[in-house]
Amino acid sequence: MTPKHNTVNYLELPLEDHAGTKAFYESVFSWKFQDWGPDYMSFEEAGIGIGFNREASPSPSNSGVLVVLFSENLEETQNAVENGGCEIVKPIFDF
Repeated sequence: MTPKHNTVNYLELPLEDHAGTKAFYESVFSWKFQDWGPDYMSFEEAGIGIGFNREASPSPSNSGVLVVLFSENLEETQNAVENGGCEIVKPIFDF
């Protein structure tokens, strides 16, 4: 499925307990995870791609949910966000 312009494409959540988090979601929702080393895992069975990142502090005051938006023109979308009064705290990057 091709993502649509200006839609949520991926969510990244803070991670404290890798094994416990994985066990919970696997047992409750039967989601299967892809491990990307000891600090990151992801899955896609929730209808949207979701990752858990241990590198992000789980404290809401330091780090929250990372929302990844799909855009057909990233610079244009960034300008619209900034013109809407928001501050970009992490510049555009490839991943």
